[in-house]
Amino acid sequence: VEGALHKDPAQWDLINSYWHLEGEVVLTEAETKEPPCTMAEKVYKKTSGNGQLTLYLGKRDYVDHVETVDTVEGVVKIDPTDLGDRKVWIQLACAFRYGRDDLDVIGLSFRKDIWIQHIQLYPDAGHKPTLTEMHNTLLKKSGEQGHAFTFNIPTNLPCSVTLQPGPDDKGKACGVDFEVKAYVAKKAEDPNEKVDKKDTCRLVIRKIQFAPNNTGSGQKAELCKSFMMSDKPVLLEASLDKEIYYHGDPIPVSVKIKNETAKVVKRIRVTVDQTTDVVLYSADKYTKNVLTEEFGETVEANSNFEKTLQIVPLLSNNKEKRGLALDGRLKDEDTNLASTTILRPGMDKEVLGILVSYKIKVNLMVSGGGLLGGLTASDVTVELPLTLMHPKPKD
Repeated sequence: VEGALHKDPAQWDLINSYWHLEGEVVLTEAETKEPPCTMAEKVYKKTSGNGQLTLYLGKRDYVDHVETVDTVEGVVKIDPTDLGDRKVWIQLACAFRYGRDDLDVIGLSFRKDIWIQHIQLYPDAGHKPTLTEMHNTLLKKSGEQGHAFTFNIPTNLPCSVTLQPGPDDKGKACGVDFEVKAYVAKKAEDPNEKVDKKDTCRLVIRKIQFAPNNTGSGQKAELCKSFMMSDKPVLLEASLDKEIYYHGDPIPVSVKIKNETAKVVKRIRVTVDQTTDVVLYSADKYTKNVLTEEFGETVEANSNFEKTLQIVPLLSNNKEKRGLALDGRLKDEDTNLASTTILRPGMDKEVLGILVSYKIKVNLMVSGGGLLGGLTASDVTVELPLTLMHPKPKD
């Protein structure tokens, strides 16, 4: 087994920010007349153009459990006819895709490997994984020419993230992805050996993270703001009732206002911003608004207000926003807003590639009072960090 961590930033300043949609056909369900198996109701497979290789996987989502990551267990069906002196390899790569496919024409790589590992499957070079129930299921479907393999994903690698392309963008999306590839070649990696597309088959998989079982209490922010021509302030407090929220669930934001001024709070605006920090090649940060809601609540002068406002940030309301970070895309509708990146102590941020965070802003539109009227209008704003994740599935 050959493994390597690729962190050379030599060409990363050549990155083109023209995002592209992942156009690859992936993960088709295998047809079978056998009764459904308990381990994997679906089998995902891909066959090479020459028909010599067929790659089988039992699932496409692999969970990061913080201390460990699900192993990638699969099978490659190999027809050794016409291989000659070439070998069959299986490869798992975590890569950052940052440019346009046409950059490859002028000699610039549009894909940078973060981590890559190769295993020689044929002729047999000693890779003998302990066969699991998943392996046995896939071996039954592949037949006598099936060769089992196992990859262990390191815990320090990023989760799958895709940056949403614009409506007119074509090609493959920018982001971090994981790809399992079977191919025929004399060597695992030889820059002088060109591997024909018909000699390869590949499936994109996802590394995902679920919310931990034990979570803390929610965040709270408060601000006391004074105004010109007023000797008393407006006090704003906003809070969340828990630390982590799940994608698609309503988020209750508790708002308390103590208005001791002669001004009137005309309305309350709540926004959610996503910040994407592309640390792999630069210190670039992109902030995109994913939700803006205005609530027509009025807080009169010298009065108090307290209410819980519900918000739900969704990808379906942000389909046209180019560069928005999404959980790794496998097909057009099979994703959502990217989950918050959870950093372990001591992790190398550069290896993580893309860091995603969210922030809720609560803003009061305060009208001007007195003789100056609108000239003394002002805003009062507090910010709360938001963690968005997927719930851990029930066993």
